[in-house]
Amino acid sequence: MKKTFALEDLDCANCAAKMEAGIKKLDGVRDASVSFITQKMTIDADDGADFDALMKKVVKLCKKVEPDCVIKL
Repeated sequence: MKKTFALEDLDCANCAAKMEAGIKKLDGVRDASVSFITQKMTIDADDGADFDALMKKVVKLCKKVEPDCVIKL
């Protein structure tokens, strides 16, 4: 299952890279990309994964890296 989300207030490419690296380490994530230029995040999760629970982890991780960033769910 692959989904794309809009991001708001992602301030730097370094933060985007940190978010991407962290998301890729989460259980159930096959691949992820976070683009500072387009302000978008794409997550490819295992089909059996609970996507809502996974997104809660993603939001928490992203808030640690960039507290001002908002993920448009």
